[in-house]
Amino acid sequence: MQTKKRIVSVLLVVGVLLVFSGVISHLSPTTTLIAEQAPPESLEVTASEVSTPMFVDNPYVIADIAEMASPATVFLSVQWPATEQSTKSQPVPQDPFNFFFDFWLNDPFTNRQPVQPRSAGSGFIIDESGIILTNQHVVGNKGDGQTITVVLDVLGLEREYQAEILGSDLRLDLAVLQIINEDDTVFPTVSLGNSDESRIGEWMIAIGNPYGEALHHTVTVGVLSAKGREINIMSQETGKPQTYSNLMQTDAAINSGNSGGPLLNMNGEVIGINTAVHSQAQGIGFAIPINVAKDVLDELITTGSVSLPARTWLGVYHQDLTESVAGQLRLPDGKGVLIVDVIQNSPAAKAGLQPWDVVRRFGDRDVFATSDVVEELAKYNPGDEILLTILRQGEIILVPITLGDMPEHLRQ
Repeated sequence: MQTKKRIVSVLLVVGVLLVFSGVISHLSPTTTLIAEQAPPESLEVTASEVSTPMFVDNPYVIADIAEMASPATVFLSVQWPATEQSTKSQPVPQDPFNFFFDFWLNDPFTNRQPVQPRSAGSGFIIDESGIILTNQHVVGNKGDGQTITVVLDVLGLEREYQAEILGSDLRLDLAVLQIINEDDTVFPTVSLGNSDESRIGEWMIAIGNPYGEALHHTVTVGVLSAKGREINIMSQETGKPQTYSNLMQTDAAINSGNSGGPLLNMNGEVIGINTAVHSQAQGIGFAIPINVAKDVLDELITTGSVSLPARTWLGVYHQDLTESVAGQLRLPDGKGVLIVDVIQNSPAAKAGLQPWDVVRRFGDRDVFATSDVVEELAKYNPGDEILLTILRQGEIILVPITLGDMPEHLRQ
C-alpha cells in the first residue's frame, strides 16, 4: 500500500514538472521576440554611455597639434639703435595690464653709455615665402632703425634669418614681416582659422618663446575664457594709455617672450595672436582675434599701414541752447546750437566760425539740438561742401565749409 502511494507521489511530481516545462517552452519565443525588438533603444543608450572626451580617444592630440604648428612658430630678436641711457634707473609705472612679451635684454644694472637695447618675442609664418605675423610692440615700425633676426627650429632651416617690416599698426598691435629669402626657401606655415566661430570654454593651445630663445617653443594649454574684452595698456611708444578692444581672454599659461605667438584651436588653426597679460593675476592672458588681422592683412602688406575709416569732421565743440543763453544772446527763438569752441586748423576754423556763433541751419535743415548737427553731418563725406546759416551778434550770415576727416588723436 505504501509502495503504491510512493509511486503515485512520484508520478504527480513528474507530471507537475512536465507541465511547468511546457509553460516555460511556450513562453520562451515571446521573450526572445521582445529582446529582438529592443535594439534601437539599446543601441542609443550604448552610444551615449561609451562617448568619451577626445583626450581619451587620442591622448596625443595636443602633441600632434604642437608638432604641426611649431615649425611655423619663430623666435624674433630685435636689436634697436643705440640710445643714451641715464645712470639712474627710472621707475616703471605699475599697470595691471602689460604686454607679457616686452622682453628687454639689456642689463638694467649697468651704466654704460650709449647702450643698444634688444627685445624679443614670437611670431608665426603664414606664407611659404616667409611672411610672418606678430605684434607691433615686439618689432616696432618700419624705419625705426631696428634689426630683426628670425630663428626657426626646423630640420634643414636651423639658422638665423633677417627680416624687414612690411607694415605695422600701433592701434591694433599688429605687424607683418618678410623674411629676406635670397635662396627662395619654402618655409613651413600654419593655417588661419575663424575667431568669430570660437566658443567660450573650448580648448586653446599657446606656443611661443617665454623668456627668450632659451625656452623656445614652449607649449601650454588652456581654454577660451571670454571674448570681447577691453583693456588699457601704457604704450611704450607714445607714453599714453592705449585701449585695445575685442580681445580674447585665455587661461593658457603665457609668459614674457610669447608676444606675437599663435593661439591655436583643436583643429590646429590660429584663432588669436598672444598679446597681453594681467600682471596681478594668474591665468588671465589676452589675444588679438585672428579675424582682426585677416581684415587688414592685405592693406598692411601693400601699403605698410592701416587707414582709419573716414569720419566726417566739422571741428567745433557745441552745446544745446538753454533759455538763459538764448536770452543773453537775444535770440528770437530757441532754434540753433551754440558753438563754444573751434578747433585750430579744423574745417570750421578755416571757414571762419567763432565761439558764440549760433548754428541755425545745417544745409537745408533747421537745427534745434546738437543731435541734429550730428545726424546731418553723418550724411556727408570728407571733402563735401555744406552751407551753414549762422547767427552772429544779431546778424545772419551764410558760411560755406568744406568738411574734413577727423584726425586720429581726436577719435579716442
